Amino acid sequence: MRKPFTALLISSLLLAGCGGSGLNPLNWFGRGQPVPVATEGANPLIPAKRRNSFFRRGEKIYTGVPIHRVTTLKIERVPGGALIRATGVAQVQGSYDVALIATNDDRPVDGVLTYEFRAEMPKRRVVQGSEWSRTVTVATFLTENELDGVRSINVVGAQNALSARRR
Repeated sequence: MRKPFTALLISSLLLAGCGGSGLNPLNWFGRGQPVPVATEGANPLIPAKRRNSFFRRGEKIYTGVPIHRVTTLKIERVPGGALIRATGVAQVQGSYDVALIATNDDRPVDGVLTYEFRAEMPKRRVVQGSEWSRTVTVATFLTENELDGVRSINVVGAQNALSARRR
């Protein structure tokens, strides 16, 4: 026990004594110096999209058609913005994936924000059914920043359009 302790003590004293010399392995590459780095426009923590992945699904293209008739349009104030809620009647029963699609990239044109009320229609042939069974409702949220400069909101269907103005 005495010999290993003595050898360890002597080797640590020798290593500590040559702290500034070239014999110390910690000094072989010198001190780190700051180097400017070329910055990228993209965030390096977000992975790049891979196009050729076996499990990746392709981008789905929305193929909704304008709803037959828009029946109600309500703008409800909620904390942080407004909720646009529209109800409409489809041409046939079974419409799904209902959406309000902004026609001018969510930007008001002359103070008017316009949306198309669209829905996916069933692929198979279905009966028309009653108006109640063909009624669909959709809603979207707009922040207060998105509502800046908006005086009126229009929702357009195939047969008609409804408009709501700011009070």
